[in-house]
Amino acid sequence: MTPPGARPSRDELEAARDRLVPDVAAEGLRVLFCGINPGLMSAATGHHFARPGNRFWPVLHASGFTPRRLRPDEERELLSYGLGITNVVARASTRADELSDEEYREGGRILTAKVERLRPRWLAVVGVTAYRTAFGDRHARIGPQERVIGDTRVWALPNPSGLNAHWTLETMAEEYGRLREAADAEG
Repeated sequence: MTPPGARPSRDELEAARDRLVPDVAAEGLRVLFCGINPGLMSAATGHHFARPGNRFWPVLHASGFTPRRLRPDEERELLSYGLGITNVVARASTRADELSDEEYREGGRILTAKVERLRPRWLAVVGVTAYRTAFGDRHARIGPQERVIGDTRVWALPNPSGLNAHWTLETMAEEYGRLREAADAEG
């Protein structure tokens, strides 16, 4: 793994392919955020949403989930706010389009079992296309879903990747803020 603060080399990034990034999770979270799968930067550093152009950390702060903008290497601090991170597909890849539909579906089954065990109040899947494939819901839209997993409600959020140009930092923060308000309203 690359030391904190150091940028991985091209060889280190390629060596991180298929590597797993440990979940940041605990029982009874307010919100368990679920990425599509780790990118190579995340796998090389061992931290979720580590690519500099990814907007997850700025959006989390701008939406009011965290009191300041956290760095990827501070991800364990999320637990103190009742938040966590996992992924639909555990293995790292350069791009999400390298994943097969079967990997998404299997990831959905594994994620369901994880949610049943951890019992967060909300599961927030960051990427509606990943949500649709993982859970077989072709008509899902951004926002709260009808699906529940045990007592856990589900929300599909915009993917914070810098490649998702349809959503600005501001419009993403508004949508993440809607989820934060729903989570706060439930105590």
